[in-house]
Amino acid sequence: MQTTEKITGSQLGYLLFTFIVSTNMLTVPSIMAMFGKQNAWMSVFPAAATGLVTIWTMIVLGNRYPGLTMTQYGSKIVGKGLGKLLALNYIYYWFVSITTIVYQHTGFLKTLLLPNSPSIVSTVTFLILCGLAALAGIEVIGRSNEFLTMLILVLLLPLLVLTTMEADLKQLQPVLGDGIVPVLRGAFSPAGGYMNQFFILGWLLPYLNHPYKARKASLLALAGIVLSSFTIVLLTIMVLGPMTSKLTYSFLSVIQYIGIAGSFERLEAVAVSMWVMGCFVKVSVSLFILCLCVKELFGIRNYRDLIAPLTLFSVVGSVWIFKNGAELVNYLVFTFPLLGFFNQTLLPLLLLAIDSLRRKAVEPSLP
Repeated sequence: MQTTEKITGSQLGYLLFTFIVSTNMLTVPSIMAMFGKQNAWMSVFPAAATGLVTIWTMIVLGNRYPGLTMTQYGSKIVGKGLGKLLALNYIYYWFVSITTIVYQHTGFLKTLLLPNSPSIVSTVTFLILCGLAALAGIEVIGRSNEFLTMLILVLLLPLLVLTTMEADLKQLQPVLGDGIVPVLRGAFSPAGGYMNQFFILGWLLPYLNHPYKARKASLLALAGIVLSSFTIVLLTIMVLGPMTSKLTYSFLSVIQYIGIAGSFERLEAVAVSMWVMGCFVKVSVSLFILCLCVKELFGIRNYRDLIAPLTLFSVVGSVWIFKNGAELVNYLVFTFPLLGFFNQTLLPLLLLAIDSLRRKAVEPSLP
């Protein structure tokens, strides 16, 4: 695939970091604590294993098929028929992902910031903005995200410092009181649905100006994600204790608490700003990848021709996908980790295994 759009290694790393941390930051701590309880902070480390596996898989496949996206080299590996099914699967996956994030984003804003505004207004305006970003292309998204990532970190670090002042080490006891099993159960959600989202490399690597930088950028992004997730989950448990698992946005509750207990007020506005910026990047990249998948399946020349109709479909899907917040929580806790693991880790591994077996079969036998 020849393209004039290019991103640098640092832009790739920032995109990977923001893409995963944006939705991981506010929702995952409560899900991890639901299973890992006071030891959920340890669950971050076994969860990172799927991130390492996915990075290795996608970079090996990218090196074998330079310049091609995952849906393009998927057809070369499994044949055109199965390749089309693979593309259809990922079109469905990305559409569901976009509509879920937008539904979650709209509900978050309506609950916290805009209770009297119609949900459809937030949905339409947000998706139009993301559609314009996707129309500008991945290079523009990558450049914009460099600034947004720095801004998110500038807003996040003072919050973590303030949270440390309210933290209580006793909330972490007993350490491994029930053994290692709850820790592994707490790793289920981030391992299955979030840490392995590095599979977006399958669509971003063709746009990387220096492909040899992919491994370093991805590993640095993973290290940043693990460090930030560990810190957020640890501090959330140290402040809220057993209440962590009972709150949908537990880290937001921590921010609200330190705003009440300290000299700063309305700190949740900072959390909303980080959420909106992160979700904007995530949905923009997801919409860009969705357009690529549809373009490659149907042989359309320019993915930009698909942005307007797919953005409109995403508006309809985000209104229709869940009946209420309870359905969303149930999906995020039980369904999404399995769906994510299948699409983000298992399918790429199967492609790599099939490709390796085919290459071994065609190698000339040694005397």
